Amino acid sequence: MEAYLRTGSIVMIPLVAVSIIMWTLIINRILFFHRLHRKNMSREMAGEFVKNNELPPVHLYRGAVSLLVTQFLNNRTRKASVDLYILDETVMDIITVLERHLALIGVLAAVAPLLGLLGTVTGMMATFDIISTFGTGNARAMAGGISEALVTTQTGLLVAIPGLYMHGFLVKRAEKLKGVIASTGIYLQRFV
Repeated sequence: MEAYLRTGSIVMIPLVAVSIIMWTLIINRILFFHRLHRKNMSREMAGEFVKNNELPPVHLYRGAVSLLVTQFLNNRTRKASVDLYILDETVMDIITVLERHLALIGVLAAVAPLLGLLGTVTGMMATFDIISTFGTGNARAMAGGISEALVTTQTGLLVAIPGLYMHGFLVKRAEKLKGVIASTGIYLQRFV
């Protein structure tokens, strides 16, 4: 592994950094979305909790809808006009949290092949420097630059392809949860 990283030269450092940051964010979002899907409640059940001004039991409900109900009830004033505003703000706050880091994951996945391309350019420049110094007769000397070019391109693609897939997967999960939160928020307006 160390030899592989050395072959790719200095460009491998930002590629590895991009990969580590991207996968840290991806794992964070996967765990977050998993938690919001578990132990969720129906919007009818949420309506009962809001109507009775009762917080849902944390050991029974931990999903996205229970998060909405809990945050709303914690800020509720019992004035209908203010509470409608608080409910809308709570929905928007949760939607913002759902979208957190998704754009950055997409950017990091898109940057990886560009960094790989940068490594390709630097590797080919090294190869042409060797050709200009020794001519084309020394294949062993040229192999280092060509190897650098190919390794960085490969690494950029290995980082980018699963990153782009996971970005799409996480965006779909976020969209689904945003729909649930938005429709529940509209449903809960009748109980304010």
